[in-house]
Amino acid sequence: MKLMDIYARMKKEIAQIERELEDSIYSDQPLLRETSLHLLKAGGKRIRPVFVLLSNQFGQYDLERAKKIAVPLELIHMASLVHDDVIDDANTRRGQLTVRSKWDNRIAMYTGDYIFAKALTVVTQLPNPRIHQILSKAIVEMSIGEMEQIRWFFESNQTIRTYLLRIRRKTALLIAISCQLGAIASEAADEVSQLLYKFGYNVGMAFQIRDDILDLTGTEKQLGKPPGSDIKQGNITLPVLLALQEPGLRDDILAEIARIQEADGQTNVEPFLALIRGSRGIEVADAISARYIDKAIRALDRLPNIRAKRDLIDIAHFIGDRSY
Repeated sequence: MKLMDIYARMKKEIAQIERELEDSIYSDQPLLRETSLHLLKAGGKRIRPVFVLLSNQFGQYDLERAKKIAVPLELIHMASLVHDDVIDDANTRRGQLTVRSKWDNRIAMYTGDYIFAKALTVVTQLPNPRIHQILSKAIVEMSIGEMEQIRWFFESNQTIRTYLLRIRRKTALLIAISCQLGAIASEAADEVSQLLYKFGYNVGMAFQIRDDILDLTGTEKQLGKPPGSDIKQGNITLPVLLALQEPGLRDDILAEIARIQEADGQTNVEPFLALIRGSRGIEVADAISARYIDKAIRALDRLPNIRAKRDLIDIAHFIGDRSY
């Protein structure tokens, strides 16, 4: 309920972000316009723009400046989803057909490239070179994270450290800089922007771990896609790595992973899901996610007790407990 209250209170600002997103992806090219709008209308939590807007309140709040951070970051996130769907052969996302499914892989790749380029176009309206340096470095790291994920497809001997570094690049970094850049755009002190970065990083790690848990425990209605999508694509996540440490289950899980890989993901994954659900992997992964949420909230201790801080704490709790 608190999350709904936060979004309701920020309704006007979020509506402005939505309009800016739509304006920014407009193209005279009909197909690009159609594919970009299809992706935008699929919706999403807009958690990154909300983090930008809240973090911007720790300095001189300026919605116009904040929008020029929030919109590019959401566009970068959207573009990465289009590319992910191509890599993963995903047919649905958030209960809607993906761009690659409704059109094809080539159209999807060019749509993603176009949205990335539009993100950079918007952020150039801010003259602060530090913002551009942080953003460009993050895009590089995200690309490395995507390549690392491909590299480790179906590799059951990867370490938990490898997994954590991968999700840091793929997910946590963009959430971290949403908080950091929101503060920088408000001309907040460096210490403030660094504490908000730390908050966003830890929330981002928890967000992805929770996402990976839900892929194993959720329903298609909750997820907007079939459960077990990660393993079908070859992505071995934290609960699976933890379950593989259980001697009584390891051989059976390895056999299931080999079976799914041999079928190129085009097979029933319910036996695999049953094994992981019967392990302690989900419980331990959930505890690790909770520790990241605790670290995120502690990072805010030295910040002033304004409403934005309380909202960030409430959102962190929602992310740690979310079921969709």
